[in-house]
Amino acid sequence: MTVLLTALIIVDHMVENNKYGERQRQHQPPSLTLEPQLLPHTCSASFDQILQLGPLKLSRTFYNTAFGQRHNLQQCLSNSRAAVYTAKGKRARRNTENKLRSLASAQNQDPGEGTSSASGRRLTRSELRWSGEERRAIGPRQEELKLNSSTFALTGDSSHNQAMVHWSGQNSSVILMLTKLFDFNLNSVTESSLWRSTDYGATYQKLNEKVGAKTILSYLYVSPNNKRKIMLLTDPEVESSLLISSDEGATYQKYRLNFYILSLLFHPEQEDWILAYSHDQKLYSSVEFGRRWQLVHERVAPNRFYWSKMGLDKEPGLIHLETSISEGQALYVTCKLQNCTDANKGKPFPGYIDPNSLVVQDEYVFVQVSTAGRPIYYVSAKRDVFTPMKLPKYTLPKDLHVISTDENRVVAAVQEWNQNETYTLYVSDTSGVYYTLALENVVSSMGPEGNVMVDLYEVAGIKGMFLANKKTDNQVKTYITYNRGRDWRLLQAPSKDLRGNSIHCVLPYCSLHLHLHVSANPYTSGNIASRDSVPGIIIASGSIGSELTSSNVSVFITSDAGNTWRQIFDEEYAVLYLDQGGALVAIRHTPLPIRHLWLSFDEGQQWNKYSFTNTPLFVDGVLGEPGEETLIMTIFGHVSHRSEWQLVKIDFRSIFNKRCTEADYQTWHLHNQGEPCLMGVKRIYWKLKPTSRCVMGTMYSVSMTSGPCDCTEADFECDYGYERRSDGKCTPAFWFHPSSVSRSCTTGMTFLNSTGYRKVVSNNCTAGVSVEYTAKRQQCPIQAPKGLHLVTSEGMLTATLGTNVTFLVFLEEGDGARTSITLDFGDGHALTYSNVSSIEDGIKHIYKAVGIYRVTATGENSLGSETALLYLHVTCQLEYIHLSAPFVAVRNKELNLTAVLWPSQVGTVTYIWWIGNNTEPVITLEGSIACMFSREGINTVTVQVSAGNTILQDRKTIAVHEYFRSHLLAFSSNLDDHNPDVAEWRLDVSRVIKNALIQATGVREDQLLVTVLPGLPTTAEFFLLPDKQLTEGKPEKTSLSEFLLSALNQNLVQFTLRPGVQVTVYAAHLSAAPLVDTSENHSGSAMLMLLSVVVVGLAVFVIYKFKRQLPLSLCLTVNLSSRKIPGLNVYAQMQNEKEQEMMSPANPTEATPSSQQDLAHSLEILDTEFSSRPIGKCPLWFDTYLWLEFNLFSPLLSSCHHFKMLFHKTHHVVFVVCFSEVNGPIHG
Repeated sequence: MTVLLTALIIVDHMVENNKYGERQRQHQPPSLTLEPQLLPHTCSASFDQILQLGPLKLSRTFYNTAFGQRHNLQQCLSNSRAAVYTAKGKRARRNTENKLRSLASAQNQDPGEGTSSASGRRLTRSELRWSGEERRAIGPRQEELKLNSSTFALTGDSSHNQAMVHWSGQNSSVILMLTKLFDFNLNSVTESSLWRSTDYGATYQKLNEKVGAKTILSYLYVSPNNKRKIMLLTDPEVESSLLISSDEGATYQKYRLNFYILSLLFHPEQEDWILAYSHDQKLYSSVEFGRRWQLVHERVAPNRFYWSKMGLDKEPGLIHLETSISEGQALYVTCKLQNCTDANKGKPFPGYIDPNSLVVQDEYVFVQVSTAGRPIYYVSAKRDVFTPMKLPKYTLPKDLHVISTDENRVVAAVQEWNQNETYTLYVSDTSGVYYTLALENVVSSMGPEGNVMVDLYEVAGIKGMFLANKKTDNQVKTYITYNRGRDWRLLQAPSKDLRGNSIHCVLPYCSLHLHLHVSANPYTSGNIASRDSVPGIIIASGSIGSELTSSNVSVFITSDAGNTWRQIFDEEYAVLYLDQGGALVAIRHTPLPIRHLWLSFDEGQQWNKYSFTNTPLFVDGVLGEPGEETLIMTIFGHVSHRSEWQLVKIDFRSIFNKRCTEADYQTWHLHNQGEPCLMGVKRIYWKLKPTSRCVMGTMYSVSMTSGPCDCTEADFECDYGYERRSDGKCTPAFWFHPSSVSRSCTTGMTFLNSTGYRKVVSNNCTAGVSVEYTAKRQQCPIQAPKGLHLVTSEGMLTATLGTNVTFLVFLEEGDGARTSITLDFGDGHALTYSNVSSIEDGIKHIYKAVGIYRVTATGENSLGSETALLYLHVTCQLEYIHLSAPFVAVRNKELNLTAVLWPSQVGTVTYIWWIGNNTEPVITLEGSIACMFSREGINTVTVQVSAGNTILQDRKTIAVHEYFRSHLLAFSSNLDDHNPDVAEWRLDVSRVIKNALIQATGVREDQLLVTVLPGLPTTAEFFLLPDKQLTEGKPEKTSLSEFLLSALNQNLVQFTLRPGVQVTVYAAHLSAAPLVDTSENHSGSAMLMLLSVVVVGLAVFVIYKFKRQLPLSLCLTVNLSSRKIPGLNVYAQMQNEKEQEMMSPANPTEATPSSQQDLAHSLEILDTEFSSRPIGKCPLWFDTYLWLEFNLFSPLLSSCHHFKMLFHKTHHVVFVVCFSEVNGPIHG
């Protein structure tokens, strides 16, 4: 069985930035809708690239990393799992998966312009055809042209399946290569080797001993500002360290790390400044090229951090970052590199943003805020205030990606509400706010890892030139524009094929269609390629016909910027630029070993075949010296799947005759089907003559002259709110009112009144129809306010009590400077401002009570008024819930369940009840619910309370029986000294009391239930349950209970709480009848209870009247102690004067409590309450009751030292418990 090796190569191309210089940088989010395309001048052209080979067919999955980054979080492509981007010579794409540690599923990325390969990615490969030339190449040797080459084998690394290569460039002959064995099962590197060449790759030296024989290296990074500075990262599974070199990798110093680096971001100008992102969402900074690190910020969103941009930000050390606040909320903050404290943080956006939505790109900053499920996109230009992006009104985007931001305008791809597989391109004005249509139904596709591929290609070297694939009537066709999307047309197919046969293809029924994907192989050209150094030359794979197909793919070239095309190969080849485009190199796409390549010196008109090795090689990739300035190229491959890496260095200098002189160049006029004026100018380029076979060298630069053109209608696009008709005229959309004036327009000032057209950004035309199409400056009219909007800064309709709420007021139309704004907060407070501009930063207000407030904003001037309102829910954080329920209940007898909240006033609350065996909950808006149980046994009641984002739960069990008796218990005072008043303590003591009762009386365990009540003094209740052994009838009602009471009265029930603490249990001689019993007879002691009520009624009435005079909305304690009413203490809370609800008696249908259980339960509620009584803005629930203490109040209660009374004012019910001085409660 043949074992196939999966190989992975990472190559770092070190080149200078071209004039467009902005490399791509990835920006995340799993769900991100705002995506970056081009980045500030942060990345140099140097970066790592990965090539992964699959078995047999050598199917390739490639991974593109910028040097200085880790995994696919590399410097220039590091800030998004979901990103669409484009660059000169690059295809727009969006990566939606960011697998930080799995190189097995590495992402497809473009190789950048520093490689010898062209940009682009192949789609489906056409059927491979092995030509006769190739067969002859493997057969007997014939006379052939040979290239000057040498081969070096990386001995001992045959098992390694990854390689990272860095070529310094800048006239340096040093190449560094890191090979490693990556175990996809362990997801880590298990072996590594470091190789270094000083002769352009002819030979290599192994440096394992210099970095440490046992050191396992995982990544190689290079400073974009100083290619001599190298950084190696060790595998974190073994150790977390950095190895730093300042001499192109000749020597190294090791530095330990206390965190795990996931990604790096180098400063665009300072060579030693680096930002590092760790696995625990912390951002670190170093100003010493990694030798020392300092924590910048915690909870930083992955890949949402950016360096400042010179000329826009105040300081070079400023950092833009997104911090996570909570689930679904984030903040955009700025802070200083070495001093990121709360005092030094800036918050450019006033409010929360959606997670993973911050994009800082060139002079623009983008964020996203979702309201009611619909995203609102904000943009800031030149670090100014944020403004909502204005797309056509009914675009209703499902997905939006920023394609590019160069040339002072934004290109955005939007998937509208009615699109599924296509996107619409929109272009903005210079402010990035107002967008107009560029092209509809641009094709997109999903990559193997969920990547969204948008078929848009910006041609390098020609400003304003794009290619795009548009879906029309289910057919995909390629269109071209020369004026940034203002006009599009189909491509004219070649007139002849490769063999000189005529091609009959008539527009618009037949045309040339191109695959616009970025290269899958970072070392070879893909479907399309262009270069700044050779403007007008585009090489692409495609087909001829009515639509784009993936079969019968050929390679085409244009030398005049897309006006005419020629077929150069009838199957797929990788075409690379050599000597800055002075020559072209073609290598065939094939899974078979090869040893030939083809060269052209006349823009692809003639091709010569050369051999680069004697032994056919499986080609894995091609690397040219950075900048494509010299004539040295390295081909990576292997002889077999088990062989070592073979590095073939090719020197092309011997095949050129001379260095180019001025006589070798000619002029070329850029045009569009004969029209020389493009983007308002006539452009003339100097290009190498096709007949010249010379070396341009490193000193060559593109030369161009230009002259202005008169403005025509083609230089203007439709303005915001206007749509282009079939005759080319721009007319207002049905939803747009041309007479509307911006709110910034002030009476006495002027504004630009649109003609329906605006000049294409970067168009340099003059005169002509410019006056007719340019917006006219007019005086601002006086008009009534219209389109007043009121929102909170966070876009939320909820606020927390006691915190600042910021209200934002926007006016669409009207004289903002002369329109007063009145904001009524709905709580009795209102503010009035003289104009709209004075409240641009928002209006802050603090609410002091929970509730739902009607907030109203009114804009008014001399011509009219406009009103906007919102309902704001002010809530308090719910901290605790207590379910009040009886311990024992009678079967088929209704009882009340009550949920008690802390704080009691938290705003809108929903109660969800699960009662007994019911699987469906009962949902109420009230905290009480009545229920009954039809079967005996233990039943569970659960209540959940939902308040805002908080859900709390409590659960109680209720023993249900046919009948029962209950009595209160008291204890010797020493028990109170050891009562912490926590639920666990009460459960344990209940169990001890039950055992003591059983031991003292012999009562069976199944007939007795004991529970200790909350609060002090310590009290308990025992329940006598039915005898399950009796088959019919009931036992004597008094025999067992009297037996127990007798034992209690004789002090026979005792227990030891701890050594030295003996507790005696007493019967609290409550004289009420058995609490719940099916018998209709009542004990005479109930009359004593009623008599007690009558005796104290007058006192209660006086106190009640006094209560009504107390101030509202306060938590307070009133002491009324005096000699006239000795020892009287009233504890009350008056929240309001509405009727209070009764708290959970065992039988709510009766006017008075029917059991000692009810009394005990009410005592439990109150004792729980009094254990924590705050004074403040979130009142407790105990305002329902008055809790009174009397000393020697009535002769009828003279046997009591004092008693406590519980009064419910709605039902006029009083519960009285009498306490002796020593022995606790004796009767009630």
